[in-house]
Amino acid sequence: MLTRDEIEVREAQMLAPYGQRSRDSAGRRHPEAEHRYRSVYQRDRDRVIHSTAFRRLQYKTQVFVNHEGDHYRTRLTHTLEVAQVARTIARALCVNEDLTEAVALAHDVGHTPFGHSGEDALRELMKDRGGFEHNVQGLRVVDHLERRYVDYPGLNLSWETRECIGKHVTRYDHPLLAEFDPSKRPLIEGQVVEASDSIAYSCHDLDDGLSAGILDAKDLDAVELLGRIQTETFERAPHADDRQQRGLMVRALIERLVTDLIETTLANLRSMNIRSVEDVRAAPRHAVGFSAAMAAQKSELEDYLFKRVYRHWRVNRMASKARRFVTELYEAYVSEPNNLPPEYQERAQGEGLEQTVCDYIAGMTDRYAQDEYLKLFVPYEHV
Repeated sequence: MLTRDEIEVREAQMLAPYGQRSRDSAGRRHPEAEHRYRSVYQRDRDRVIHSTAFRRLQYKTQVFVNHEGDHYRTRLTHTLEVAQVARTIARALCVNEDLTEAVALAHDVGHTPFGHSGEDALRELMKDRGGFEHNVQGLRVVDHLERRYVDYPGLNLSWETRECIGKHVTRYDHPLLAEFDPSKRPLIEGQVVEASDSIAYSCHDLDDGLSAGILDAKDLDAVELLGRIQTETFERAPHADDRQQRGLMVRALIERLVTDLIETTLANLRSMNIRSVEDVRAAPRHAVGFSAAMAAQKSELEDYLFKRVYRHWRVNRMASKARRFVTELYEAYVSEPNNLPPEYQERAQGEGLEQTVCDYIAGMTDRYAQDEYLKLFVPYEHV
């Protein structure tokens, strides 16, 4: 029988010295008895999966709004791809897979509807009231907004999972750190999730861009990394159709990025003489990262996607509409709080109207936000 005690013994034997062990957790805000069969981070993972905020990710935009097609990534499928990549890397590095998976599954639970456009709108609306960052909102979700338990608000996650959520940073994220010491590096498991997030969105946004016809495979030679991979995949399977070629190319891109990351990170750990969790935290830079050559090529790929996908007129048109949805919903709820559901009207009495409206909108799915917009602004006979 594999009990929690046995899991902790196996971690002590198998994890690298710089991997975070379950038995060394700083615990939870609200003390709880340990589970007989699950470690602290396994429980974190399960609590995230069963949360309302996690389920809503199914209908939140990654790049393409839900109604544009059934096969594009959503915020949920993005999250699952991040978790898959992150577990592979964590296993190779011999760090805590359960903590890594918990952080990966939770890293976007604070995201708004309509992707980064919705976040940009809320950031502008809340600029005089502390701003808005989905990382920080993720902490509000797991600490306060989820209401699943009778003994405490939120999910009562471990300190380590919460810190990794708050310190999660990718190229287009800039979290506001308050509770956690910004002078200390995130745990290596958190760094793995950051890198996996970056790998996942680069690869699946390329895939979705090609599938949507926004990108043309003939133009990919302009990007060094893609050009080489496309040539190799064509030589490997010259008779494959476009969909199969795209699949081969994306798989090869993931493989190349993950392999480079693992090998470079292992070299960094040796050169930086990292031998403990404390060494990870005190390091002058992240230990998890790409080689200089791969980082440059990946940056070129991200610039290409930014210009050709994220700023494409089809995506930008929906982004503009999304910002209008979020802005007008916010203004309508603030000007007439009675438009809010009773639960949120009650919350507003203690937490402030603007913050409550922000929480309400941030938790919406794309579909729900669009339905609310129709109810508030479109005459009944046109609905």
